[in-house]
Amino acid sequence: MTNNRLSKRIKLTQNILAKIAKIDQFQGLWQGSLRLSPQILGRLKTWVIITSTGASTRIEGVKMTDEEIARFLRGWKGKRPKSRDEQEVAGYADLIGRIFDNWKTIKLTEGWILQLHGILLQFSEKDQTHKGKYKDSPNTVVMTNRQGEPVVLFDPTPPYLVKAEMQEAIAWTNEQLEKKEIHPLLIIANFIFEFLAIHPFKDGNGRISRALTNLLLLKAGYSYTPYVSLDEIIEQTKAEYYLALRATQKNHKTKHEDITPWVEYLLSSLLKQSEKARKLMESEQPEKLLSEKQTQIYQLFEKNDELSVSEIDKLLKGKIPQATIKQALSRLVTWKLLERIGQARSTRYKKPNH
Repeated sequence: MTNNRLSKRIKLTQNILAKIAKIDQFQGLWQGSLRLSPQILGRLKTWVIITSTGASTRIEGVKMTDEEIARFLRGWKGKRPKSRDEQEVAGYADLIGRIFDNWKTIKLTEGWILQLHGILLQFSEKDQTHKGKYKDSPNTVVMTNRQGEPVVLFDPTPPYLVKAEMQEAIAWTNEQLEKKEIHPLLIIANFIFEFLAIHPFKDGNGRISRALTNLLLLKAGYSYTPYVSLDEIIEQTKAEYYLALRATQKNHKTKHEDITPWVEYLLSSLLKQSEKARKLMESEQPEKLLSEKQTQIYQLFEKNDELSVSEIDKLLKGKIPQATIKQALSRLVTWKLLERIGQARSTRYKKPNH
């Protein structure tokens, strides 16, 4: 029955389809285009761990800035985080870092979700008795208004139903991702809403939901996820986040159930993420995006006006195969870093005149 309910509540509007098309168009561009160098990607990932940790924990009340978090994460390894804020920051940074590095081996199962919850709360002194366990008492979903006062959004699933509902939501999600009949972004949005509606843990539900969103996006092939922080976008649109949750929750488990407000919110956030990733690609100097071998070949044109494949081969002393040289030259021409002169055996290459 639940599986049927989860499928039925997804409604396809023109707005939703248009957003998915734009996100997927960029995903294809990112995957099929020039890659950022491993060094740049490494730096981006490190910064996204900081910004995502800052955003996701601040949504839950932590007061640390990104700069304070960066300083703390650089110096805390091997020490026990002292303050409550530091404990929550250390837990989320560890969690999101593990997801970015190990998403291929982490599966969407009950066991893994409980394990991820244990990692999130590993340093939190107040949460030691219930980390990695489902809630054993009722909880409410609360947002903080502009006056800093708590406002109850909705009452989630009671403890005695949590295990069964989590199992059903996980089973539906894995089944649909395998079937490929529903777009993966709709499956992810549906699962994350259901997770938040169940609110299976005493604490850490929001942070786990955002970590799981990152995990599922990576598993669905959105490979730019670790390089542009989705958590930061959610923090910047926190009011809309809570409004979408509230609007969707109104008809939860009724015959009029419709998760369109939540789907539209999440897709809008993912669209902003893809637009940021596009700017990242376009703002970098193409030279910075080259692979090591492409850079070696490109640098030869600093001292040589024109070169042929055989001349490049001689200058590199045979260290790069000719087939790789030709492939690199083709890419450099496509990116307008070089121009091709002549044809066939007389083909030569030079830097364009700007």
